[in-house]
Amino acid sequence: MKDLQERLAKDSHNSSLPPSSDRFARQPKSLRKKSEKKTGGQEGHQGTTLRLSDAPDEVIEHRVTVCSSCQHDLRKVEACVTLRRQVVDMPSPRLIVQEHRAEQKQCPRCQHITLAAFPPGVAAPIQYGPLIGAVAVYLTHQQLLPLERTCEVLRDLLGVQMSEATVGELIKRTASELAPVEHQIKEALIEAAVLHQDETGLSVAGKRYWEHVTSTATLTQYHVDQSRGQDALNAIGILPVFKGISIHDAWGSYFLYDCEHALCLVHLLRDLVFQAEEQGAVWAADLKELLLSMKQATQQARAQGKRWLDPLEVLDWELALLRLLDEGDQVTPRATGPPGTKGRIKQSAARNLLDRLRKQQKAVFCFLEDLRVDFDNDVIAYCTPSAWLASLLNLTFILVMRVLAGRWEQHDPTAISMVHGNAPSSPPIPDRLWRHSIGLSGFSGG
Repeated sequence: MKDLQERLAKDSHNSSLPPSSDRFARQPKSLRKKSEKKTGGQEGHQGTTLRLSDAPDEVIEHRVTVCSSCQHDLRKVEACVTLRRQVVDMPSPRLIVQEHRAEQKQCPRCQHITLAAFPPGVAAPIQYGPLIGAVAVYLTHQQLLPLERTCEVLRDLLGVQMSEATVGELIKRTASELAPVEHQIKEALIEAAVLHQDETGLSVAGKRYWEHVTSTATLTQYHVDQSRGQDALNAIGILPVFKGISIHDAWGSYFLYDCEHALCLVHLLRDLVFQAEEQGAVWAADLKELLLSMKQATQQARAQGKRWLDPLEVLDWELALLRLLDEGDQVTPRATGPPGTKGRIKQSAARNLLDRLRKQQKAVFCFLEDLRVDFDNDVIAYCTPSAWLASLLNLTFILVMRVLAGRWEQHDPTAISMVHGNAPSSPPIPDRLWRHSIGLSGFSGG
């Protein structure tokens, strides 16, 4: 009964359950402390107010021809003042049909027939151009529209009658063209000092798959796999050769790799909230406040341009945390079975949490000892598409979805990956690849 009550008491604010699984409406309680900033746009924020253009594309003159008072003819009278108002709109979409004509000529001397070459990419009697393909890929992969709705948007806005199968072929062609870019971004992630990693479950054709994400502030790689663990991480190919610091949610498979580890402490905060609110654990409430104070100290140090905290300050923080674990140990004894009992004895959630903190304390302290390490994984925001798009808002990026040949029809994304790159601080992408990327993926933000 106690286990059932604990399960019912868990939701998105005190466990790793997603908000969509919350069973009962409750007032959300944020773990973030209230800032001193005013609401609205902050100082230095660039607005997006419309401004008058000095070179409008079209000027429409509205002339005064007669006096509105006495009806006198004013057509030859010069205007005293001309007021300006501008309407920013988009032109009506119109498809452009380019016809390529390649000559054939027969040499009068040797009778050989010479054919003019069609441009690269013009391979069929009739086909869609790269911009239409770019829009289709953009709608499916950036705006996350289903294939059917993508075809509907293309038809309604552009007048393009495109089938779902054609959109699928465009996606595969994009993946093929951008494979070298994907490889380059993976190589850049391997060389990064700090990585953020996470995984989340999703349903594909009624089957359970896992979306794995590996990212920095400017590079992101996604991979969808039926495996949540080591098989998927090996297939991605980053962690097996990575030597930096990986920030993750303490999923056991990450610890199998020979790199330094740091925990995303938001997961820990949720567990502490549950113990404090539902179990009345004072040590958990105090530990939550201590972690938030540690986070604030590291944020202030970064704002001051520091690379690390004073070693004595770090030691004080770490000893304070260990003292709270000692308090938790005193009020949460380890469960034991009757004499002669074999096997592991099931422990309470609080006991398991304390044991995990003892075992992984080096990964817990990592953000204190190295200010390159963030307190959490906010940079990837738990892989949710909407949060992922928000985090990329001001980056120039490329998106790739790799679908194994012949599996698109079955919607079997055994090896789907999406990457973005070419932000100001990421490695340069060769011009040739970048041009091809823009032609096929169809967008470049800045």
